[in-house]
Amino acid sequence: MLVNLSVENYALIDSLEVDFDSRLNIITGETGAGKSILLGALSLLLGARNEGAAIKDSSRNCVVEAQFDIKGLCLEQLFEQEDIDYEDVITIRRIITPSGKSRAYIGDQPVQLTTLKAIADRIIDIHSQHRNLILSSEQFREEALDTIANCTALRREFNSAYAALNAAKSALAEAEKEISASRKEEEWLRHQVAELKAAHLKEDEERELETELAALSNTEAITEAYGSLHLALTDEHTGILPQIAERLKALKSLSEYYPDAKQASERLASVLIELQDLDMAAETTLEKSDADPERLDAINARLQTLYNLKLKHHAQSITELIAIFNRYSEQLSGIDNADSRILHLKEEVESKYNTALSIAQSIAKAHAAAAKDFEHSVDAILSKVGMPDAKFKVGITDIPLCSTGIETIDFLFTANSGIAPRQIDKIASGGELSRVMLALKAILARQLMLPTIIFDEIDTGVSGRVANAVGEVIATLAESMQIINITHLPQVASKGNKHFLVYKDNSVTNMRLLEHDERTVEIAKMLSGDIVTDAALKQAQILLGQ
Repeated sequence: MLVNLSVENYALIDSLEVDFDSRLNIITGETGAGKSILLGALSLLLGARNEGAAIKDSSRNCVVEAQFDIKGLCLEQLFEQEDIDYEDVITIRRIITPSGKSRAYIGDQPVQLTTLKAIADRIIDIHSQHRNLILSSEQFREEALDTIANCTALRREFNSAYAALNAAKSALAEAEKEISASRKEEEWLRHQVAELKAAHLKEDEERELETELAALSNTEAITEAYGSLHLALTDEHTGILPQIAERLKALKSLSEYYPDAKQASERLASVLIELQDLDMAAETTLEKSDADPERLDAINARLQTLYNLKLKHHAQSITELIAIFNRYSEQLSGIDNADSRILHLKEEVESKYNTALSIAQSIAKAHAAAAKDFEHSVDAILSKVGMPDAKFKVGITDIPLCSTGIETIDFLFTANSGIAPRQIDKIASGGELSRVMLALKAILARQLMLPTIIFDEIDTGVSGRVANAVGEVIATLAESMQIINITHLPQVASKGNKHFLVYKDNSVTNMRLLEHDERTVEIAKMLSGDIVTDAALKQAQILLGQ
């Protein structure tokens, strides 16, 4: 429940603080005193957007803060999901800076507005005057019947199942579109794949061919260079190898009596071996360097083929050509396997459809089972608030499966016997809408086990005996939950456990708790106007049970 509310620098409010009763709290005040401003501050606290008119004094922050006792509401899991530390009594704070920036806190933890709303929706419900219009909202009617039928969890399952169905339908449509486009260019694709496949593409082939081409193109120079090297190494008169062999032989003969010659001969032997290896490499190169015009032509033709393929497919390398070949091959494979792929996706759509349909049927069954008791409960409350002949009906119409299920839900109403019920938003007067909404809120609040509900002039359009009956319904509701009721009706105001007056002083909105005698005078004013008569005071005392 809402324990305490403090507001600073909001609209016409400079500073106020209020402690609420756990049962029925009445708020009254003259028109224009600022009751709606108080409600606006509370809405801001609970996650409403800042519309830019929140700050009274532009030199300091606007701060709205409240304490809520949430013990026993089973919110521990929700707090854990939102990564917020749970406490039985929490403080929610909203700050609007002069620059318009907003900050929200639960306890000492900063939170996003989405998190704030998720928590607020479970601890308080605000019913403002315009909320009567939600009777024309199909979403409200659906959620109301879901709540009464205890199928909120089923609704979440259905929403997930329907989203999965839509995803399966999208996948099927995308596949059909893709396959249709591919089939239009199937012949072209097959030609490209065949051409690329026939090319027998290899990753490093181009580099290897270019290296071989360079060698073949310079055969004469290579032969001359390596021939000269071979001659320089092996010529019997001037060759290096015969001369070194002779010098090595001489050094070895000295090594028996001159130790340094042994070391020199070993080093020279190493040089000889290295030069012999070089000569063998030169001979091998000479053997391979014969001009081969046919091979040269073949390499040039192959390189031209690769170049043409790269140019045709806008590729920079053989690697890119291979990737293009693989992609085209996959597209062809997709075309070849299109029928089985489409069949599989259609089976997926059918499976998802059947799942969503099954859940929707369960919801419809629960709705049908709960509708009669719901109607009787609403009729009973309407009878208490001065409409004994009123009839409330839940109209359920079967439709093909859609995002809301397999049914449309209408709330039908008639205030008079003998007249068939019609859509409530098209037939009910303002006062009748208020009483129907009160009945619905009373039933839904109990079902949802909401700890606090705020009524902003839900009694609009009623008076006299009916107003007293409305007050009694609200008072009965307050026996099991906290009610904060903004009202202009003395009959309703007299039912409260605490009575607060909203008033203006020098254009600043204030709010204070009325003491016993002050409350009597306030209700007398509500009965007779600014001039309080003895008759009005006496009637106020009667209403207050004094």
